[in-house]
Amino acid sequence: MFVQNSNLVNTKAMLLDAQKHGYAIPAFNIHNLETVQVITEAAAELNSPVILAATPGTFSYAGRDYIQAIVEAAAVRYSIPIALHLDHHENKSDIEESLNLGVKSVMIDGSHHPFQENIKITKDIVTLAHEFDATVEGELGRLGGQEDDLVVNKEDSFYTDPDAAVIFAKETGIDSLAVAIGTAHGMYASEPKLDFERLAIIQKKVDIPLVLHGASGISLEDVRRSISLGCTKVNIATELKIPFSGALRKYLVDHPEESDPRKYMAQAKKDMKQVVYEKIKMCMSDGKA
Repeated sequence: MFVQNSNLVNTKAMLLDAQKHGYAIPAFNIHNLETVQVITEAAAELNSPVILAATPGTFSYAGRDYIQAIVEAAAVRYSIPIALHLDHHENKSDIEESLNLGVKSVMIDGSHHPFQENIKITKDIVTLAHEFDATVEGELGRLGGQEDDLVVNKEDSFYTDPDAAVIFAKETGIDSLAVAIGTAHGMYASEPKLDFERLAIIQKKVDIPLVLHGASGISLEDVRRSISLGCTKVNIATELKIPFSGALRKYLVDHPEESDPRKYMAQAKKDMKQVVYEKIKMCMSDGKA
């Protein structure tokens, strides 16, 4: 089914505005109805544009049609720009299925392939997505850590080469570029050392908006500095899971007799919402919708 009247937006206008005015759009990973409710409620209350990112694992868990419908409902309810973003996708058929459902924002992750193969894969998805008025984020360089079932050891991660980024952006036609400057997926065992000098060079060489993955656990100061150096989209996942699961676990331990999810999820949603508020303000996107 091809949905032509989607209320969702692509990320082009929001990222370009963020690039122009020196802030970033928070991209929060979602998993179910509750996470969509929490994130969009908080974004609407702070009048912030927002990106709801879903990995292949999330779609396998919940169903592409279910996730699409839930996010569409949020986009109707709130008068802020909301994008549903395919995070770390690799399978063309999965991407095409979501494009037909009305998704307007895609990340194709070819970062684990050789450079020329990454260009070929990414360019193919750009051609497809642009037919649907969807924007495409590519990735050059590789983050360590775990995203869904994909685990990248520290020794297999590598930073984005600025000169290669110029070639990659030009030959693929991507709308935004995810860069590797020392962040990782998941939380950090010690304070990460970000390569801001590298990021500054990339910003000077590449015109399109840049994306910071692995922002959970990064200090406000480092995120803000990354934004000042061209990062217009900041990905947050693990820092939302921790307060939700922690509050849910505590409630169920304290109330072993409770069986109503409307009650035992209430505090978990509140705790997650506080983190969403903090991250929106960290990105300085409040009031920008």
